[in-house]
Amino acid sequence: QVQLVESGGGSVQAGGSLKLSCAAPKENFNLECMGWFRQAPGNEREGVALMTTIADNTHYADAVKGRFAISRDAATNTVYLQMDRLKPEDTAIYYCAAGPYGACRTRMVAEWFEAWGQGTQVTVSS
Repeated sequence: QVQLVESGGGSVQAGGSLKLSCAAPKENFNLECMGWFRQAPGNEREGVALMTTIADNTHYADAVKGRFAISRDAATNTVYLQMDRLKPEDTAIYYCAAGPYGACRTRMVAEWFEAWGQGTQVTVSS
């Protein structure tokens, strides 16, 4: 089973920034859509940002457009999520995910993804 290793996260005040990282294996890894989901207590897991590893096409949830940016380091097979102008409603556990190329679309469906990170807590205080 593919292991995705997350780092980053933490606690910040509203308006602050955080950066998450997700490292995928460099060998025998052929999942072409990587990105981030989040889950707040009592809520379903929701897509945040996705990126294809071919052509670097990106998709963002409306709630984070203009504030979050997904990027990728192809040499290390690492995906990043830069989160700026954070709001209390961004508080959640953030999960890195990887799936087939077709999973990268505006409608982000968690069930389409095959590999997940362990999750990292992001807390934004007002």
